[in-house]
Amino acid sequence: MTITVSGNKKEFEDGLTLPRLIELENVETPQYVTVSINEEFIAKDAEESVVLKDGDVVEFLYFMGGGQYDR
Repeated sequence: MTITVSGNKKEFEDGLTLPRLIELENVETPQYVTVSINEEFIAKDAEESVVLKDGDVVEFLYFMGGGQYDR
């Protein structure tokens, strides 16, 4: 099946779960990543049960903090 991951179309076996995709994509600090599938956010407690489907679009979103405020 074909899944778009972070803007790149990739081939995966049918039955791929979200946790396995996170592992295959070597997502750094997965505990701090928010996942969206087809523009819908996935709750952390639901990630384990998500099975991806052909044509899904997956994005890994990272909170970006920091910066400096100068007066």
